[in-house]
Amino acid sequence: MIMRFFGLGKLTPVFFLAAVLGGGAATSAEGPDVRRDAVVEAVQRVMPSVVNIRTETIVQRNDPYERLLQEFWGPIYKRRGPEKTVSLGSGVILDEDGWVLTNFHVVRRATSIFVKLADNREYEAEAISGTSFTDVALLKIKGKPGEKFHAIKFAADDDLLLGETVLALGNPFGLGGSVSRGILSSKSRRPPTENETLEVEDWLQTDAAINPGNSGGPLVNLRGDLIGIDVAVLQQGQGIGFAIPVRRVSTALSEIYSPELLRTNWFGARVRAGALPLVVGSVQLESPAGQAGLRAGDQILEVNGRAPRSFIDFSRELIDATTDKNISLLVRRGADERKLSVRLVREETFFNSELIRKKTGAAVKNLTPELARAFGLRLAEGVVIASVDPNSAAARAGLKTNMIITSVDGQITPTFVNVAKMLHARRKGEKATLDLVVPRPRGRFIEYQEAKVEVTVQ
Repeated sequence: MIMRFFGLGKLTPVFFLAAVLGGGAATSAEGPDVRRDAVVEAVQRVMPSVVNIRTETIVQRNDPYERLLQEFWGPIYKRRGPEKTVSLGSGVILDEDGWVLTNFHVVRRATSIFVKLADNREYEAEAISGTSFTDVALLKIKGKPGEKFHAIKFAADDDLLLGETVLALGNPFGLGGSVSRGILSSKSRRPPTENETLEVEDWLQTDAAINPGNSGGPLVNLRGDLIGIDVAVLQQGQGIGFAIPVRRVSTALSEIYSPELLRTNWFGARVRAGALPLVVGSVQLESPAGQAGLRAGDQILEVNGRAPRSFIDFSRELIDATTDKNISLLVRRGADERKLSVRLVREETFFNSELIRKKTGAAVKNLTPELARAFGLRLAEGVVIASVDPNSAAARAGLKTNMIITSVDGQITPTFVNVAKMLHARRKGEKATLDLVVPRPRGRFIEYQEAKVEVTVQ
């Protein structure tokens, strides 16, 4: 890249006279600065919450030629160590305690993660959770005890104006904090990749420049509110970039940062991550939240006697809660305020193998490492079918003893709790697709093959 820098030469008499008389672009000291428009104000509000992300990944070598040299030359051969790859991305702080939102593909397989703030402070970060099908991940900055960070504000779900000015912030090509400006070109796009529709639907489209390294950075409106997370660019196009809308980001956050996922405690409600007050999106009526009286549409005003500062703040109260102590909630439903008391329970007390048998007619057990070795399998996660009830849905679907369930409807199910949760969401008569590992006898040996079947929930 060639850059040309221009220095400041001598002032000519004409230029000097103009400067003395107040000519040129100078403004009056009493008047407003015309440069300080809505874009500048929005950038100043948002930039402190934008982080540059650097990941390091250790790649272990598996070179048979090196193993041969090691075998023959022994201690005099110095084996090459593992390689370290470095990649760059962006993120945005969503809670003052240092929780960072980014794309899953930015931090996937990372051995170490580092974030750098706009003021050049740099910290190590820890990956908390994330999923590839949402491409949303949550990190935690390893700051000093009590250290606070500047958090971005979420826009309300679907608070989008076609054609409105939007700003994309991030770390393109590793250049550091960068801002590009454009408009919201579309509220819903499903760009293809390799002739297939992407898993994430209804992306936002913008002509604000999004480049490699911008992934995970915020797309904001002129109020400085988060409306999306930058995710991709159409390579064969020009000025066509995409962002995951805040509505889908909120839904993903409510799933990946929950007591069910991180602690296996059952709360049974999903609260939308977004603008305050937090709103309950869905409730399982038989869950602890449902039994306590929480309903979809309730606004969360207080948790354990204080107003939550953010979704992360609220969820942390649930994740830190124990099953021997109640959680107090103050909610608003319509014009009324109600106090509720919720006690979490262990998931396996409800989502158990008996529920799977009730839904399908198959008795199951977890595939333990010992059981996997007995089967001659390297696989150590899954659910083994122990028996099948005659004339049941499982029998009609062709399920048999010793088949191993590895996923339900495309979601990996390492334990029977996961299978039970997936089947519990299905009503009688609905179908569930099971991915299986099936044993096939081959003389004195057993060969395992992959299969897929549909089971009608009974």
